[in-house]
Amino acid sequence: MSLESAESVGAYTALPRSTGRTKARAKAARSRRLVILGARVLLLVVLLAAWEVLSRTKVIDPFNFSMPSKIWDQIAQWTLHGTPYGSLGEQIWCTLHEALLGWAIGVTAGVVLGIVLGRAPFLADVLGPYIKVLNALPRIVLAPIFLIWFGLGPASKIASAVVLVFFPVFFNAFQGAREVDRNLVANARILGASNRRVTLQVVIPSATSWIFTSLHVSFGFALIGAIVGEYMGAAKGIGLLVAASQSTFNTAGVYAAMTILAVVALLAEGLLTFAEKRLFRWKPGGH
Repeated sequence: MSLESAESVGAYTALPRSTGRTKARAKAARSRRLVILGARVLLLVVLLAAWEVLSRTKVIDPFNFSMPSKIWDQIAQWTLHGTPYGSLGEQIWCTLHEALLGWAIGVTAGVVLGIVLGRAPFLADVLGPYIKVLNALPRIVLAPIFLIWFGLGPASKIASAVVLVFFPVFFNAFQGAREVDRNLVANARILGASNRRVTLQVVIPSATSWIFTSLHVSFGFALIGAIVGEYMGAAKGIGLLVAASQSTFNTAGVYAAMTILAVVALLAEGLLTFAEKRLFRWKPGGH
């Protein structure tokens, strides 16, 4: 047999082996995901069952801690018969709408200002102390001020969401712009790229992973901002359900509203994770 024939035979025999290893790894990865999902579900069931038993046996105070069965009954009642302020869907959409608008505005402002200051050291040095001072402020306490400025409507809740979202996004975008590979920038300039093209085609794509990291955290902050604003004063929203339930000592209502908020946050996190995986399919392990 010639050398060329031997090489051909080796190539054909290596291909099925490689394919088999790939399928085995994919199967192991699927099995691991199923095991993790099963463990998560089991942990949740155990915790809820323990909570229910401890509350029913009065080991913990059922008035203060309620119990999962009552929380479920409260959610079912709101779903089937509505809340005192309208349907449950209206309350969820009101909070989600405020959070989404605040998130979009905060993300846009944070990304733009972060990239600009990351690319302009002089501006960063001038504005840096002011941004640090604003970041040090307890931003939750701004909610009553926004309520005075903008009233009980959505604007005050959106403003609360914006100030909570802006800073984590800004600092990640700023750091991402600073961490861009200098060789990439130098090569782009050698090829004749202007500052605008360098920013759009080199800096922003390089900083995208930094920005996406902050998006996961920032949407939760947007929900918190909307909820706190509604808790302070609103005509609709999940925050209003929390405040109303608290004022009537309806502990199950408070936990029910928190549960609904947690489900909304998990769904949003899932959508962001899906978008991130689709966007970064080119990265190793990103698919």
